[in-house]
Amino acid sequence: MEQHKEIQDAGAAELQRRLADLSGRRISPLELFPHEDLREKMVALVLSGQPRGSDQETSTLFSQLRKSLLDHSVDETRVVVFGGGSGLSNIIGGDSRSEAWTRRPFYGLKEIFPLTRSIVCVTDDGGSTGELMKDIPLVALGDLRHVLLSSIQIERLQRLYTLSIHEAYETVAALAAIFNYRFDRRPAAAGDLLERFGQSLSRLPPSIRIFLEDLITRLFADERLACTLARPHCLGNLLLASAVYREIDPAVGNDQLSGRQDLVHQALRTGLNTLSSRIGAARQAVLPCTSTPARLRLLYANGVQITGESKSSQARRGVPVDQVFVDYHDEPRTYEDVLDAIREADILILAPGSLYSSIIPIFSVPGLAECVRQNRHALKILVSNLWVQAGETDYSIADPERKFHVSDMIRAYQRNIPGGIAGLFREVLCLSLRDVPASVLQRYAVEGKVPIYLDRDVVKEQGLLPLECGIFSKEALAERGVIQHDPAILAQAIKTIHLTHHYIQGNEETQTILPGDGSAVVARSAERPLMPCEKYRKIHEILRDIEVHCEKNDDCGLDPRHIRSAIGDIIWRHADIPLSHLRYVRAIRCIHEEQWRRDQRWDNVYSFFEPDNWSIMIRHDQFADPKRLEIAFLIALGESLLGDYALEKRMEEVVKDGLRLGKVYHLRLRTETERTCHIGADDLSRYLILARMQQTGDPYHFTRLINGEEGFTPPGLFLGLMYAWYLDNQLASHIEYKMSVMKIRKSDLIPEQQKMMGRRKNLITFFREVIFSTAAEQSPAGRPQGHGQASAV
Repeated sequence: MEQHKEIQDAGAAELQRRLADLSGRRISPLELFPHEDLREKMVALVLSGQPRGSDQETSTLFSQLRKSLLDHSVDETRVVVFGGGSGLSNIIGGDSRSEAWTRRPFYGLKEIFPLTRSIVCVTDDGGSTGELMKDIPLVALGDLRHVLLSSIQIERLQRLYTLSIHEAYETVAALAAIFNYRFDRRPAAAGDLLERFGQSLSRLPPSIRIFLEDLITRLFADERLACTLARPHCLGNLLLASAVYREIDPAVGNDQLSGRQDLVHQALRTGLNTLSSRIGAARQAVLPCTSTPARLRLLYANGVQITGESKSSQARRGVPVDQVFVDYHDEPRTYEDVLDAIREADILILAPGSLYSSIIPIFSVPGLAECVRQNRHALKILVSNLWVQAGETDYSIADPERKFHVSDMIRAYQRNIPGGIAGLFREVLCLSLRDVPASVLQRYAVEGKVPIYLDRDVVKEQGLLPLECGIFSKEALAERGVIQHDPAILAQAIKTIHLTHHYIQGNEETQTILPGDGSAVVARSAERPLMPCEKYRKIHEILRDIEVHCEKNDDCGLDPRHIRSAIGDIIWRHADIPLSHLRYVRAIRCIHEEQWRRDQRWDNVYSFFEPDNWSIMIRHDQFADPKRLEIAFLIALGESLLGDYALEKRMEEVVKDGLRLGKVYHLRLRTETERTCHIGADDLSRYLILARMQQTGDPYHFTRLINGEEGFTPPGLFLGLMYAWYLDNQLASHIEYKMSVMKIRKSDLIPEQQKMMGRRKNLITFFREVIFSTAAEQSPAGRPQGHGQASAV
């Protein structure tokens, strides 16, 4: 180790001497590079060679410097990378989910820096990962699996299993085929999977083959895991789950594990490390930021708050994200291995990826951000995203009328990470658009894809050092016409910045980054909230008690089990629906078109809640289309929260001097002791006023004046429409139209429109704070049997 350090020190001295030779001249040859920063110039030299116009002496100096930068060993340099999903895996060693990955599986950061570790975000809840969450109480495994495969190193494979280069490539190809395999039907038996992968397994070293065969067998033999096979999955996620459960006593069931996260904590570490070292990645090459299951919660600028990473990625709210929260399902735990890796790191990198569902959740884990700040010797780099991401970075919080800039990304970190960005990173590595053909940018623009613009001066004002480099993959651009980070090029750029870091540090003025007002993104309730798998089970327990009935005497062809399953998926998809919202529903009834009596003159809603029999009534044709069923169910479920609040609903004609001027809608409420309603008395009055009802002198009497022949949306239907819109604005176009006023600058509105905007904001606040309160999940305490049988929640 000491000999290696002496070689490194000698190499560093040589680099400094060559840099001094070039920069010490009256007119430095370094000015031939068009870049502003010396690090940018050095990266350009390494990636593209010396600039044109150099004389012979200068050309020789440039060549020597470039060779020194390329040849300098960083084998003992310790690197820690934070991130999740494709962005992290791609820079570590290429996107291991891509079919092309097996052609070049051993390059990237892991090739240049063999001592690279990844600290991975675990809040994903989509795809196979989301399916696993329905059955087992583990953190999201998908990103861990993705990065794990990308972390395999050829030197380790060769050393562990005495493989040739060709055999190492064959091994990785076989592992990729197995780990990336997806199925949507339950395999009949372990033997079926083993037979399917017979050829791939035969290409593996015996030790790996035997280990994977054991993990596959355990998937079928372990009752705690066997239930997962009934859902569509990525086999790699199941193999990782099997490696974890291999470390847990079979007598401890999933129900017990939900409350014994101490057992999961140790098993996840051991299982992940074992699998990692077996397939040729370094032990502890991949570490979860926490072992505690957690979910992401996003607060938008219009006040809407939704839960779930996958849901946020599909959202099209049309307004920027304001804040991010992480809801832990237990006391958040992290590993000492993670903290030690951060403390010892020479380079700390924030990988590109989803802004709100990657870096921010990692630094919400108590202790992680502070641990990074306490490492004062490391080079700390933020690698900027290349493209605006729909649903997350398509609108700027600073100026919603323009697209995202790099400074907006930094503001988001400043606002959402406890303590802000101080001490987390200083260099910001961005794509240089000058190297991208204009025709490519134009084609991307036609497709609606916009690069994240580097507003260099603003980033500098934020106390950071923007570095603009050509770090995209020229191969991907030539072959597929796409622009993405190139793992090998990015690794070389980071190596060059690292090698020139200390030289430049002594020759530049240090800027101060002010501590941020990062919000407390960690959220935990007094009681342990239900694990996702616990909530999923309870959803279906409740639905089993809800009657599914067709009003037509003859069989209409609807399968009650299928309907319950579809409704269960809707509730699961919208994680903000608390179980208590189901307490007012005794039945879901299918009404055929010829029996449908609801007046459709004013809307196209084909469902409603009937308090007389506590049933959700849905027209028969809505069941045929999943999206229409989702809209119908959610609207009626929202209506059900009012229960039997109404004693009387009556329309009265308004006539003056023989002229029919309009109507007055009268709503009389039952008293608190007589009604069954989810909403308490004060909040019910608050809601009715927000729904444009007028309270008379009688607290149980509300009215609404309707002009001429106009229609209006009664409070029950309006609650249902708002309920659906709040969960997904694409489900209620009527409400989305009403809410569009909130996307206009307040200064551009006339006074009446400003009042309207205020009412809309208050309405959203009501739904966030009252209807979808973030209180701990509770099961329905019982179903209403009659007036006053269920207390207000």
